[in-house]
Amino acid sequence: MNLTLHVWRQKNRTAPGAFVSYTEEARGISTDMSFLEMLDVVNERLIHKGQEPIAFDHDCREGICGQCGVVVNGETHGPRRATTTCQLHMRSFRDGDVLTIEPWRAGAFPVVKDLMVDRSAFDRVIAAGGFISVRTGNAPEANDVAVPKQDADLAMDAAACIGCGACVAACPNASAMLFVAAKAEHLNLLPQGHPEKDRRVVAMIDQADAEGFGNCSNHGECEAACPKEISLGFIARLNGDYRRALVKRPRTVGASGGSG
Repeated sequence: MNLTLHVWRQKNRTAPGAFVSYTEEARGISTDMSFLEMLDVVNERLIHKGQEPIAFDHDCREGICGQCGVVVNGETHGPRRATTTCQLHMRSFRDGDVLTIEPWRAGAFPVVKDLMVDRSAFDRVIAAGGFISVRTGNAPEANDVAVPKQDADLAMDAAACIGCGACVAACPNASAMLFVAAKAEHLNLLPQGHPEKDRRVVAMIDQADAEGFGNCSNHGECEAACPKEISLGFIARLNGDYRRALVKRPRTVGASGGSG
């Protein structure tokens, strides 16, 4: 298949970016290739011509690491639902298609180069959540801590989040609430995560605000774009946990209405 690519090229964070079109480099693409393999072929041809290859994020290429991700014709990870860019195959497109390929667009995800963005804001949100105070050592007997199956299933669903950032890129307000909810609730749902539950949700939401992510705008684009189909219901759970944590947060000494 032959394609026309309009690819966002940007030398670094501070340089102005622009779309560059590629036609010759995107000819003879196999429909069995993944989207990233198609970019590999284009890059090989650019290198052969002595031109700078297109920089893009990737790692495992098995849909589990969360490193890849571009916006294809306005859709995060491309046109197939519940599919990461590395698992998107060129048979999803037609011969002669024109593809506009952009990096994630969000203030908290600055462009590093071309299609690569800096998602370290997610790492800082995770770090703000901290750890759980379960003892390390030998694995406990499986039935020592009883977990209702519904809670275990929900925790597993939330833990499926790979932190790719598609939810942020798809949200009109660049909100990270689906990511924060998944990362907080997969611990909050389990007994092992309860001791730090209140501190965790407040710290992670505060850190997300500090990183410049927007608030949830209730559009639902995050759920539609998520390659792991994380449900909006986790945001509702997080909001409930957040409100309860604020109510339970101890007052500071000398605050209005104190013991005096």
